[in-house]
Amino acid sequence: MGLFDKLRGELIDIIEWLDDSNNTMVYRFERYQNEIKNGAKLTVREGQAAVFINEGKIADVFAPGMYALSTANLPILATLKGWAHGFNSPFKAEVYFVSTRNMTDQKWGTKNAITLSDPRFGMLEIRAFGTYVIRVKDAATFIREIVGTDGHFTTEEIGEQLRSLIVTRFTDAVGEAGFPVEAFAAKANELSEFVHTQIGPEFEQYGVEVTKFLVENVSMPEEVKKEIFELSRLNAIDLNKLTQLKAAKAMEAAAANPSGTAGAGMGMGMGFAMANQMGQAMMPEQQAGATPPPVQSAPPPVPPAPPALAFFAVQNGRQAGPFDLNTLKQMAMARQINADSLFWREGMANWTAGSQIPELAPVFGSVPPSIPGA
Repeated sequence: MGLFDKLRGELIDIIEWLDDSNNTMVYRFERYQNEIKNGAKLTVREGQAAVFINEGKIADVFAPGMYALSTANLPILATLKGWAHGFNSPFKAEVYFVSTRNMTDQKWGTKNAITLSDPRFGMLEIRAFGTYVIRVKDAATFIREIVGTDGHFTTEEIGEQLRSLIVTRFTDAVGEAGFPVEAFAAKANELSEFVHTQIGPEFEQYGVEVTKFLVENVSMPEEVKKEIFELSRLNAIDLNKLTQLKAAKAMEAAAANPSGTAGAGMGMGMGFAMANQMGQAMMPEQQAGATPPPVQSAPPPVPPAPPALAFFAVQNGRQAGPFDLNTLKQMAMARQINADSLFWREGMANWTAGSQIPELAPVFGSVPPSIPGA
């Protein structure tokens, strides 16, 4: 072997990357003065891609395999300075190994609450978190758009940028999905798939593919949760039943108000009427599909009790009430009102003196006259 052959053998290098980490996305292969010799051995393992950069520009990208670098398999580098002098002329180029395997268990979450408008619950705030899996789909684009000249690029360096992008697109996707707020937990898979389709194109602009996206939890205010749990006890969730439920709760709170018997009497009367309406609304749903019983003579149904009369009164120049008849009798006995006081109830056009309202005749007829000389 001559000196010429010996020098040629010494110029052969081995270029490879053994990745023992679970978060490295890009590794720059370090060479003295970035010199690579003609005939160097390049080994690209499964889950990797090798990107050659010369004079700041991407020259070649190698898929998994073993290569003997020469002008035959480096057509772009073939015209670069150095190759014209033959096998023993080194050329300067940077080699970046890019991991193309899946980077699992990447976390995302909303730092601040997301405000949504629900047609039944109004404006409310939710928070969400989950995981996603990414991999480099286009090594050249990823180097060009994200990595730059970073010689050791990890998932932590791109994580914050990707998480901000995910949260922004998640907020838009939740609004566009049109899922009712109580279905977020039951439709986590559908919500995950919908958001995945929305954020996919955004990631591909950076050469990154989102292979899996999961919404693990969506949390909401406790008061909204409580209402959803109460509604779940009904046969179906609709606007009418929600209104009835809220009205019943409001009347229940009014009946518990210790300010007087007026609230209790009115709350009981309206509560009975509302219970009767809800019972009539739910009976057809409960009886749907049931076998009808044999025809039997039965007593006629008892009609629902009419709602209790309630009047507003003018006291000391101000509106007060409403009061039922029993309360008005007590007020008349206490000389808080009299037949000349003004009253109004639903259906009346104007305020009218009590002496001109037939329904109030029993109120003032049961009040004894003033004691002479008192």
